[in-house]
Amino acid sequence: MATNTENIFTFIDTFAATNNEGLYLESVIDACNRWLSGEQLPQLTATVSKEEIRRGIQLAVLKGMKQQVQSHHQMTPDAIGMLIGHFAAKLVQEESVTLLDPAAGTGNLLFTVMNSIGDNVSAFSVEIDELLVRLSAVSADLMEQPVHFFVQDALRPLMIDPVDMVVCDLPVGYYPDDENAVNFEMMAEEGHAFSHHLFIEQSMNHLKDGGYGIYLVPATLFESDQSDILHKYLKKNAVIRAVIQLPDSLFKNAVHEKSIMIVQKPSEQIVGKRDVLLTKVPNLSSKQAMSAFLQRFDEWVEE
Repeated sequence: MATNTENIFTFIDTFAATNNEGLYLESVIDACNRWLSGEQLPQLTATVSKEEIRRGIQLAVLKGMKQQVQSHHQMTPDAIGMLIGHFAAKLVQEESVTLLDPAAGTGNLLFTVMNSIGDNVSAFSVEIDELLVRLSAVSADLMEQPVHFFVQDALRPLMIDPVDMVVCDLPVGYYPDDENAVNFEMMAEEGHAFSHHLFIEQSMNHLKDGGYGIYLVPATLFESDQSDILHKYLKKNAVIRAVIQLPDSLFKNAVHEKSIMIVQKPSEQIVGKRDVLLTKVPNLSSKQAMSAFLQRFDEWVEE
């Protein structure tokens, strides 16, 4: 018997296969809108979870991205998203949580984190690509997740109130708009600034005092060009809580390896030791090792 996730993917994929009027990803949006309106429905059990909806749509989006190859159409792998979701759920203390993803893409990472935290969570999503925003918006509607969407360059001024937590799979590369980049502390003295540096700075500006930022960063973040600028900025404006190396097996090439960095915005309430958690995620296929790793992380948060 097929699962809800499989039935959702089949529903969307079948519609897209018979809809010759548009591209696959456009058809994904059309299928989801028909589902929302009740015009056509997937075969579901009485109880369908938000995670089942997210995963079913994600499978269709991944298929569409393979057909419509674009360099900026990349989705955060589920294994990494679930890890960040676990970290986020353990770190938040507020009864009502607000999130920001300044490079949301299709929203897959943001929704994974929201689903992990559970109830009483709302979010702001910023993405410059209108198609990705439309995919994200229809997914949010189906999951009944309260998300405010902004279609813009996230490094331009954001009309967003401070949030409890930022989660972001940082866009890596150079930011071409030097005229705008000069407004940031991490603007390079020569040449273009790194966009992933500026995204950290921009999101820190929109964090509440004591709030957390959880970033998916290049494994070589602190060894690359302009790392001295990043060190100086973080020392002044943030408390680095953890740098967690991801398993090599998740990446086809060592150049693409990434880590998870957790920072906290300073506040008067932050006291005690500021030791940085430096660790590596074990092989994800080992349930026992992963369970022990997550338990150690949970104990670290409690301390």
